Amino acid sequence: MNVVPGSAAETLRQRLQGGFVPSREEYDEVFDRDGQVRPHWQALIDSLGEVGSDELARRWEQARRIIRENGVTYNVHGDPEGLSRPWELDPLPLVLPAPQWARLSEGLVQRAQLLNLVLADIYGPQQLLKEGLLPPELIFANPGFLRPCHNLQVPENKYLYLYAAHLARDSRGDWVVIADRARGPTGAGYALENRVVISRMLPDVFRKMQVERLAKFFVKLRETLEASAGRSNPRIVLLGPGPTSPTYFEDAYLARYLGFALVEGGDLTVRDDTVWMKTLGGLLKVDVILRRLRDEECDPLELQSDSFFGVPGLTQAARAGQVVLANALGCSLVESPALVPFLPTLAKFLLGQDLLLPTVRTWWCGDGEALRYVTEHLDQLVLKPCFPDGRVKAVYGASLSREEQAAWRDRLQASPQNFVAQELMVGSTAPQWNGNDPIPCRVAVRTFAVASGDSYEVMPGGLARVSMSDAPGESALGGQGSKDVWVLASGPVAHVSLLHPVGAPLTLQPSGNDLPSRVADHLFWLGRHAERVEGTARLSRSVIARLTGETSSTAPQAVTTLVRGLVDNGKLPESVLQATGETLERELFDFIVDPSRAGGLQAMLRALRRTATVVRDRLSIDSWRILNHVAPEQGLEINRPTASLGDTLPMLDRLILDLAGFSGMATESMTRGPGWRFLDMGRRVERGQHMLGLLASTLLAPSGDEEPVFEALLEVADSSMTYRNRYLTILQLPPLLDLLITDQTNPRAVAFQVAALAGHVDGLPPVSPQHQLSSEQRVILALHTDLRLANVYALAEIEEGERKLLDRFLARCGQLLRDLSDEVARHYLIHAGRSRHMPDVRPTGSKP
Repeated sequence: MNVVPGSAAETLRQRLQGGFVPSREEYDEVFDRDGQVRPHWQALIDSLGEVGSDELARRWEQARRIIRENGVTYNVHGDPEGLSRPWELDPLPLVLPAPQWARLSEGLVQRAQLLNLVLADIYGPQQLLKEGLLPPELIFANPGFLRPCHNLQVPENKYLYLYAAHLARDSRGDWVVIADRARGPTGAGYALENRVVISRMLPDVFRKMQVERLAKFFVKLRETLEASAGRSNPRIVLLGPGPTSPTYFEDAYLARYLGFALVEGGDLTVRDDTVWMKTLGGLLKVDVILRRLRDEECDPLELQSDSFFGVPGLTQAARAGQVVLANALGCSLVESPALVPFLPTLAKFLLGQDLLLPTVRTWWCGDGEALRYVTEHLDQLVLKPCFPDGRVKAVYGASLSREEQAAWRDRLQASPQNFVAQELMVGSTAPQWNGNDPIPCRVAVRTFAVASGDSYEVMPGGLARVSMSDAPGESALGGQGSKDVWVLASGPVAHVSLLHPVGAPLTLQPSGNDLPSRVADHLFWLGRHAERVEGTARLSRSVIARLTGETSSTAPQAVTTLVRGLVDNGKLPESVLQATGETLERELFDFIVDPSRAGGLQAMLRALRRTATVVRDRLSIDSWRILNHVAPEQGLEINRPTASLGDTLPMLDRLILDLAGFSGMATESMTRGPGWRFLDMGRRVERGQHMLGLLASTLLAPSGDEEPVFEALLEVADSSMTYRNRYLTILQLPPLLDLLITDQTNPRAVAFQVAALAGHVDGLPPVSPQHQLSSEQRVILALHTDLRLANVYALAEIEEGERKLLDRFLARCGQLLRDLSDEVARHYLIHAGRSRHMPDVRPTGSKP
């Protein structure tokens, strides 16, 4: 082994070996049965020994920071840590030699070809059923068999563009397929991210080991999809379920890497059997869809009617040959473990070959002989449903009591065709870095194949999942962490990348209007949510400061009036208006800090975070850090049982500053493209609506001394200093209305928001003939006219105890802002065409 005693490599070798004891039942990736290092691991041990444990730990800490900053997550539904859990990556790769990988790749190519032929037959002539090679109950009872897709012509009979296999080793070290994945295989993006992180962490080791590159797999994927479109420069999109998907990060990551648009079902529409993507510039034809949706979710019209993720009419578009789906609809059919016992026979029939890559031993209980074996050896097997649906999980016979085993035998006898049994797979062990010493873990691999002409190409690597649990099979199907898989080349490795090489000329890309409408919609609402939280925080801060400060006894009218502003905006119940003292303070305290309160500040922060997550790839790292800082879990630093209302003021101060920082980052860091326009339009619409609503709540029905109310309004609008500089200490309503409504130089004034919105509307793609004003421009013109003609002295007049003219004016401006939002949504976000009922844009008081 040529390891020098006392060297760093020898120390690392000893740490890797630890308490290793050769086992006849488990295969160890690093050491053979005699405890000797396997040859293909020796070079890695030597190289890591040169790096040293301390340096390795330092580099790994840097790598973990990259993972956090890149926002690499895996969404786990029902996980106590929350929806998005940080991706777990082990710095020690799984190393596989070239000859071993070559044999494995050959078997994976054959398996992908076989499953593709099975799909082509089942959805076509069904010769396998006619010849009795497949039981009909495994096809027609399978929910994965989509009857609307039978005889649906698939280009070149290519059903599987992407195929993935779960692999684990048996006790002899032979690779065995545990499960097939065909409908929309996930994991390739995580494998790529793992490779990027580990190769940056260990660049010298990576080069010295001559590791095969993953990029050529993704190059082939892109070439295959482009070729399938049948025309040059096709439009390819990646269709996923959105942020609720467990692999949303991977969807976004792959879309960016491959240069495809990331879309959801709502981004696409089918018209005249053609799929179109809804963008700000209009509808763009889609040629190829790389789908990540479950088969049945793709089309609520013909497949699953209650699907929220699909595209109505997508099946018909595919039937008409107007779009290519990768993978084709119905591919989940071959994921059934009940097909496994028939694969050797199918390989002989369809390929004329023996099956090269074995599958874990499987018995379909619908066969009488297999059922007898399963019932006799139940304690040695794993029971699974033939058609997994998430409701019935795998059952390990060894973990069942005698009574439970008897109950399962009865269940199998009652419906044997619904179950399969499989042999327990122990899997192999490999070292996992725990920060100090490597510890053993169980490991399995998911690897991928992509269609290439009439054959397939296998990714030279994959995604290794690792688990510290002793539960059989867990590492193969889940696991708590991952590893990069290094396939060693037999010679020098050619550099291949989808990224442009340094120094290569690039085509300049100006900001266009091909931003998906859904993304624009989420950016619009991100702006609205951010402004809504800030406005609520400012108003709450002013109320709390007056309740808990030295002036609490001198400004009761201001407190009541400001509280009404929170009530009218739906933040507090109307009963609060009658509350005083501790009751009012407790209500406000709960509104600020209670995470379970519907409509409370913490709920608003969650809405802000959810919306930001959807457009994560459109935000800078610094903007994302700010939003992470204002997340609800970051703000709950108050000990609720002992805290008082005044303790919330520092939290509100920090929240307002953070949101101001986010607004500043958007202003200073985002390019002035469509994305920035919609983000800022959301802010401007929300700020204008908030100001109009606040003025309506506080000024329409005056009672008593209004100066404290005026002072509070200026404070909430961050305009006190401006007012003092202009009018000294004299507080009067007309100049206040001028400053907060009609002053185009005040960033908090309604007129300022309208002027900014006018610029954004003029910069949007035209939806009307050039000689006509669009409906959005007409609304803006009406708002401009009303604001320029507004007489603040007349608006301040009181008539029969109320400011009726101000009431009508604020209501009209608010309605026009809502009309503007509706028209923008209609034309650019939902593409509903021209409104049948144009908003009333006549000035206040004009005749019809």
